[in-house]
Amino acid sequence: MSLSKKDIIKESFLALLEQYPLSQITVKDIVEASGVNRNTFYYHFADLPTLIESIVMDETAKIVETHQTWESIEEAVIAALDFTLQHKKAVMHLYNSNNRDIFNQYFMQISRHVITDYFDTLTQDIKISDADKELLIHYHTCLAFGQAVDWVSNGMTKDIKEQFERLCVLYKGIPEEVIKRASLN
Repeated sequence: MSLSKKDIIKESFLALLEQYPLSQITVKDIVEASGVNRNTFYYHFADLPTLIESIVMDETAKIVETHQTWESIEEAVIAALDFTLQHKKAVMHLYNSNNRDIFNQYFMQISRHVITDYFDTLTQDIKISDADKELLIHYHTCLAFGQAVDWVSNGMTKDIKEQFERLCVLYKGIPEEVIKRASLN
């Protein structure tokens, strides 16, 4: 399947971001790398932050579409980190730029989505109050987000999958126990 010009621009930008800090990438660089003209770039994106946000939203949508339920919290969090693991240098360049807020927004949104889906699975047959469920989702979202941001801010040197696997071994059964305690049955 051939890529649209919009997708070609995104891929070209990601390839450049793998090589250079965001501050060194211009629209001119992107159009030269993608083979489109400036008008085409500006037809699809108002500026670089809009391009970045589009990529972030696309990645979020992919995770939402592909994963509706989760067997474990570990599986959910690793899926949320998948894009980051595939594009480490690009993510580091974005994280170290003035557009860090877009990066943080992505991690928070995707963390919330996967944690919500995970808790929806866990509470399928257990009735708990909406307030308790929201509290648990918020707490676990912040845990996942904090772990991910800490990992990126420390240069992504540790094996994040291994770290989450170990945390899940240590944490096994605790979400289920908390849900049981919150049960209205």
